Amino acid sequence: MILTQCAVCATDLGLTLGKKCGRCNTRYCGPECQVQHWKEGGHDTLCRQIKKAGGAEQYNANTKYTEAVAVAAEKCADDTKGQTCYICTQALHWKTKEGLVRMCACRGTAGFAHVSCLAEQAKILCDEAEENNKPKNPAWVRWHTCSLCEQKYHGVVRCALGWACWKTNVGRPEAHWARLLAMSRLGNGLSAAKHHEDALFVQEAELSMWRRLGESEEQMLDVQTNLARTYHHCGRTEEANRMLRDVYSGCLKLNGEQSRDTLAAALNYSASLDALKRYREAKSVLRKMMPVARRVLGENNDATLRLRWTYARALSKDDGATLDDLREAVTTLEDTARTAQRVFGRAHPMVVQLERSLRESRAALRAREMQTTTLMSETAPLPPSWIAGNALVTGETEEQLMARLRREAKEINAAVAREAAEAKARLRNELPGYDEPG
Repeated sequence: MILTQCAVCATDLGLTLGKKCGRCNTRYCGPECQVQHWKEGGHDTLCRQIKKAGGAEQYNANTKYTEAVAVAAEKCADDTKGQTCYICTQALHWKTKEGLVRMCACRGTAGFAHVSCLAEQAKILCDEAEENNKPKNPAWVRWHTCSLCEQKYHGVVRCALGWACWKTNVGRPEAHWARLLAMSRLGNGLSAAKHHEDALFVQEAELSMWRRLGESEEQMLDVQTNLARTYHHCGRTEEANRMLRDVYSGCLKLNGEQSRDTLAAALNYSASLDALKRYREAKSVLRKMMPVARRVLGENNDATLRLRWTYARALSKDDGATLDDLREAVTTLEDTARTAQRVFGRAHPMVVQLERSLRESRAALRAREMQTTTLMSETAPLPPSWIAGNALVTGETEEQLMARLRREAKEINAAVAREAAEAKARLRNELPGYDEPG
């Protein structure tokens, strides 16, 4: 249940409080709001229509789904122009007349589809799995993952599919596994489209329902993870961090460090530490879990790439970062961005953000190199206050700081000389008769 507020005054009713319309199940805080809605809010004309659609929850899901599909098709209009759906082979859906979407990792002419076709495909696969007692997950992932490139949909397409999943399963019994998972898909879809307040509303209702039904610890950790991420997006970062720390700890105890769930929890917790500028703690978690992710998930996995990205970001943003740290950050981001571009394509949001992080890290490295060479080339000694202040930030003694700066300046000068020599050698090879100036 996600309609947990009075339809008139928006009072929070939770999952059980208040009263419902006897015909369509629209919820109210009391008889006064119900009467007002009938007389002044238009419920007298909508009540039968809502009842015919399957009740207030189903009517709301149908309406929101239609709106989300229109938004997704409009957002993808430029990319899908002149294409056809790979499922029904039509440009416009025969029944809804909706346009096409994509927003996965497919490239070229692959992957274009109608949300309605994707939803129908997912529904058929899930029904077949349930009827034949097959594993549910391979079919269930079709509610959020492309069957061609096997990458998750993102943005408004993920949101539209979340509403599709919810409207398909909302009529099932409250404790049915498909209805419960559909609520999770809806919350994640709303978050993917940056409707974070709406996602928070759904995920808090979901957590309350799971607790009431007494579900397993593993399922509770998954629900708390989604909720914590939404807390972060809503500015409740400390609350999110505490919840993600508990989830990470719980996954380690329950599944061990090589579990996919534990690796996902490590990623979420380290990203939360990064957002709070607790970079040293983030690096500690990431140095432990990155090798595990590469071994268990592989170099091309989304979680592995995000772990490396978060690690590089923590390296470059730390006030105590050394020149070697900044170089490692740039090298890590260069490799991660190349891999992500190959796997997801240049237009994917993750690739776009990675390339921005790479530009920022390169700029930070150039600035540090310039600062170091400038400081060490001055004939006058550095001010004692500057030395003492920077030693305090980096955790070094003043002698260690000065020794490191001299070493870094020497390395930079050697690198510059090496690059100059390589450039001269190239010119001699490319330009016969080239004479070095001076």
